[in-house]
This record gives sequence, structure tokens and C-alpha cells, in this order.
Amino acid sequence: MVAMKGVIPYTTPFFMAGVRLVPAGILVLIVAAIFQLPQPKTWQGWLWIAAFALVDGTMFQGFLAQGIVKTGAGLGSVMIDSQPLAVALLSSFLFGEVIGLWGWLGLSIGILGISLIGLPDPWIYSLFQGDFQAVEINWLGLFDNGEWLMLLAALSMAVGTVMIPYVSRYSDPVVATGWHMIIGGLPLFGLSWTQESQQWVNLSLEGWLALSYATVFGSAIAYGIFFYLASKGNLTSLSALTFLTPIFALLFGTIILSEVLSLLQSAGVCLTIVSIYLINQRENLAAKFSVVNEEQDLIPDLESSPAINLSQLTEKITEEIVVED
Repeated sequence: MVAMKGVIPYTTPFFMAGVRLVPAGILVLIVAAIFQLPQPKTWQGWLWIAAFALVDGTMFQGFLAQGIVKTGAGLGSVMIDSQPLAVALLSSFLFGEVIGLWGWLGLSIGILGISLIGLPDPWIYSLFQGDFQAVEINWLGLFDNGEWLMLLAALSMAVGTVMIPYVSRYSDPVVATGWHMIIGGLPLFGLSWTQESQQWVNLSLEGWLALSYATVFGSAIAYGIFFYLASKGNLTSLSALTFLTPIFALLFGTIILSEVLSLLQSAGVCLTIVSIYLINQRENLAAKFSVVNEEQDLIPDLESSPAINLSQLTEKITEEIVVED
């Protein structure tokens, strides 16, 4: 995000988005060929890859590139990485992944945090004061709001993430990732050709290096690893790990780009990071509190049975923990 924000004044959004995807997709397919990974062989596989490319390639990178023009790198990263909230809900509905009490608490805190980040500060202060007339929504004007565009990008990535298990039924996930970047990037180059000009005229060597970094590390390597793991593991927990990236984006955005967040946005960032911890650790937290409750339930047994000694109680608690594990 910091590399993209630094280079966007010297290029155009759709061109930058296309550069992030197509060359990265070629690199991923080269690696897939080296490891002799199988190519898609059925029309269902190509159909899922095409749908995956439209949602997670064209829409995600298109909204992201347009949004980064109107928002900061750190704040934009937090908005993008709100997608685990949507992934958790979709995974629960589609795949039966258990969210649980701690997960729902994390989701609620996350929604509050994203609201503090994305909504204009005057709206929030007006709502606290009971002035609902100050909140005016211009639906067409939302597309001029960088935070809203980033939220649309996050939703696009969330839908793309839950599509991976379906894509993986018909194609190797790494191969599908490579093709989806190429197919999804071509429409972005088309939009750049028809709507933008001077895409690379003002780019210096430093700018090309920033684009190369975003392409190789931010797309080829990150996409390949993420979607490979998404085809294997728990989507909610995996996507929740992406909430770590705003920490680095905010840090480097402050150091390199001198970005400053408002008080409400800073509070929203803190709440969002707390939410991701609760979502990602929801099973461990539930297990720990379950053990604590079971230990408390054993205390009445000690009082009602004077014959039981400390060693017996310790042995019983140990058995409960082993069973729980």
C-alpha cells in the first residue's frame, strides 16, 4: 500500500492495477510450470477461474487502485483488511465454519472499528449529539470517497476468498491464482487504454521499482501463498491474519509518507486490530474459558465429598484438560 501510494502521483490507477496483476500472474504460472502443476482441463475449471478473476482480480484491484488515490496508505490498508469480517460471515453460511461467542464479539468490534475509520468524522460527532439530519448520503458521491472504494475492494476480496474452495475443486489453486491475475488484469489495462493517458510518461526508475515491488511481493508471492493456504485451511482464521498488514502499512505510512490519522480513525484502528485477535483466537479462547468453567464446577464436588483429597482433585482436573485437548 505504501509503495502504491508513493507511485500513484506519477501514473494512473487502472494502469497501476493492471501492472500489479498481469506480470504477477505470468510469474506465478512460470513457477507452476517449474513445479509441473497441472493446468485446468475442464470448462467448469475455466468458468470458476473467470468468475474468480472478475471478482478478485478486476473488481478488487480496480476499487483498490481508485481508492488509494483518495485515501492514505495506512488507512486504506485497514479498510482493505476489513475483509475477514465478510469472510467469516460467508464462510459460516457456505461452509458451516463455527464463529462462536468470541468470533461474534470480534466481528461486532470490527464493524465498530471500520465504521470509525470509514465514516466521516462530522457524521460520527453529529450522531453522538443526536443530530441525525447532518448525515446526508449521496450514493453517487460515495464513489468519490476513498474509504468507501476501499470497503468495496475488501468485499470483492472477501467474495474471492470464499470462491477458492470451489475453484480448487477443478484446478490447482496456484495455477488458478496465476490465470485469475492475468484474466482479471486485462480489463484493467483496457480501462486504462480508453480512459487514462500518460500512464508511464512520468515514471522514474524509483517509480518502476515501487511498481515492481508491488507486483512481485504484493501480488505474485502474496497471492500465491494466500490462496494456496485458503484452499487448505480455515478461511476465517486465515483471512483474519491479513489484519496484521495494517500495522506495517500504518507504520511505514507514518514514517515514509507522513500520514496522520484523526482521533476517531486511530480508535477505529485499535478496535479493528482487537477484533482480528478475537476472530483468529476464538477457538483457543473458548477452550480456555471452557476449562476454567469445568474447574470451577469441580469445587462443589470437593465440598460435598470430604473424603476427596487434593491429589484426587488435581488428577481429575488433569483428566478433564486432556479430554478437552
